[in-house]
Amino acid sequence: MKSLLFLLLPLSVYAARFPEKTPDSPGARMLDRYMQQQTADIEENGGLRDIQTAEDWQAKAPEYRRQLAEMLGLDPMPEKTPLLPTKTGEVKGDGYVIENMHYQAVPGLYVTANLYLPTKVEKPLPTILYVCGHANVVKDGVSFGNKTGYHHHGIWFARHGYACLIIDTVQLGEIRGEHHGTYSKGRWWWFSRGYTPAGLEAWAGIRALDYLETRPEVDKTRFGITGRSGGGAYSWWVAALDDRIKAAAPTAGITSMRNHVVDGCVEGHCDCMFQVNTYRWDYDRLAALVAPRPLLICNTDKDSIFPIDGVFNVYQNVRRIYTLLDKESNIGLQVAEGPHKDLQPLNNGAFHWFERHLKGADSMAVLDEGAKKSLDPAVLKVFKELPKDEKNTTIDESFVPMAESPPAPTAKADWEKQRDGWMKALNEKVFVNWPKETPALTMGKEGSIEQDGIRMTAYDFETDRAFRLRLYITHKEGLRPEDLDLVAMNVLDDQGWKDFNSTYGSRFGKLIELPVAGEADEKAFESEKKMFGTFKWGMAYLCPRGIGPTEWTGSVKAQIQRQRRFYLAGQTLDSMRVWDIRQAVQGFKKIPGLEKTPLWLQAHRDMAANALYASLYEEGITRLDLHDLPTSHQQGPAYLNVMKFLDLPQAAAMAAEKTRVILYTSDSDAWDFPTTTAKNLEWSEKQWSIRKPVQ
Repeated sequence: MKSLLFLLLPLSVYAARFPEKTPDSPGARMLDRYMQQQTADIEENGGLRDIQTAEDWQAKAPEYRRQLAEMLGLDPMPEKTPLLPTKTGEVKGDGYVIENMHYQAVPGLYVTANLYLPTKVEKPLPTILYVCGHANVVKDGVSFGNKTGYHHHGIWFARHGYACLIIDTVQLGEIRGEHHGTYSKGRWWWFSRGYTPAGLEAWAGIRALDYLETRPEVDKTRFGITGRSGGGAYSWWVAALDDRIKAAAPTAGITSMRNHVVDGCVEGHCDCMFQVNTYRWDYDRLAALVAPRPLLICNTDKDSIFPIDGVFNVYQNVRRIYTLLDKESNIGLQVAEGPHKDLQPLNNGAFHWFERHLKGADSMAVLDEGAKKSLDPAVLKVFKELPKDEKNTTIDESFVPMAESPPAPTAKADWEKQRDGWMKALNEKVFVNWPKETPALTMGKEGSIEQDGIRMTAYDFETDRAFRLRLYITHKEGLRPEDLDLVAMNVLDDQGWKDFNSTYGSRFGKLIELPVAGEADEKAFESEKKMFGTFKWGMAYLCPRGIGPTEWTGSVKAQIQRQRRFYLAGQTLDSMRVWDIRQAVQGFKKIPGLEKTPLWLQAHRDMAANALYASLYEEGITRLDLHDLPTSHQQGPAYLNVMKFLDLPQAAAMAAEKTRVILYTSDSDAWDFPTTTAKNLEWSEKQWSIRKPVQ
């Protein structure tokens, strides 16, 4: 028989306790500088620095609470459907009794739990909601739930006159769902859906309070909440959103945005630790939403994934808010020596806190004992067989509603209302965190080479304060820019960059700054040369950030964690690539001789979607050639919240109203919305057309 395994660290910590060192390359240095800048901006504008009086806080806190709910996917709040609480078993111990039970936070989302009560209950009790960290308790392939890894806390509370409900999380409950969507499962569409398991766990906690209010043993005026690691984070979410919580003691569940983004702590956490950071919050703003209720922040001094410097920074900033509210006695900091573990000194601090603030006990009282594990986890299991109607394993696909695909409009006024609503959503919820201030856009000519009948010229430009990108323009030797009839700008992804190198690298490698040119594709070069000989066309090539000259290398894991940093900054990598394309289009128009030259955009795969969205914001793009465009953001690319409002077919229709769009695909049915819209509104046949893929 396999032994039980207790892991009281997030699963990811074992694979990524320390951030992988970024290779020293131009792109890596730009990325590091960018993340430093983004973090500094969040510290300046996303924390508590603008709160100077109690009146400031009282005026802003309600909107902050609404923003938090939105960033957790809880605005509007889900319907409070019947909980259907079900008791499945009972365990009697020395001074306590445990009920094994479950409820449904939403229909089909089963929350397995253990309710701990004193053996004798003579009056309603102060009650603790204990939310679990990542304790993996498995025997012979069967999960007993992470609630069993923390049963000693429930026993302590019951023996000391509390009711205590310990609830499982989706990730490590008896029904195994997922917290690692972007960490290791490639579910980047979580960003596009505006979904985070943090919201799911917050809702499960709120519904737990609803259930506890129905129990006669519970004093619903004295709710406390605690939990460690992931459970520490969920303690913040629930306490911030639900004022039924009268005292909170989150343990090892928070640190600063600087620790996460700059120092790399994001690499040690799954997605349940993070809100969809649309409003670019630092974590002290979240913590302050517990004010003025009693709040004890608990942490160890050697916790590598919740470093003590960040924890202390959060505490100091939030303490200032409590002071402004004349409630400084209601905030505390408990620091114990040790690593990221479930340690008795931390537990004792939380126990003291609840004794004081839920019972009114003497703050100097000495606790008689700590919490000690004593039960076989098997006795706490809720289900003998898992329910067939469970949605735990697929809840990420439905918890945050996505916009329904609308019918194609039949009237111009209806279309304009629809289009304007989508653009408003893009501006306010999706691309809201594009740079507000950027350097003056100049195109620095870095060099020009003529070789075998073709001229290549390179221009560098700053797309923001950190990234400097390069635009390559090629055309027939001897032509001036003003002689060109049009220029097609190719927006390159990794494969496009490889193709560009194989076409031009052997001849123009010095200008492209290739240390070693790839294998030459003479056929492709001759095809370009023939085109230039036939038409007065130019071809431009752009690598957005992270591609080609600014790529950051490293393991797959390292690349994933860099993308997650963008998310914490209220962006995504692809949303910022849309910005890069916009800047390149604007910069192209500043090149002498090209100010009025017709410009086409051409791109493949996810980069085709990025080019599509860039065209919604830029004038002077006369044609879009989109190859292998994904049919939905469910496949890519990922932008924050976009699927709450629209999907790629709707964006394609908006683009087709502005410019000529040619889509190369064999799946024309997926594009019925723009096709029917163009027909209904009698747009020119050239505005929207579908062609077979180029072989």
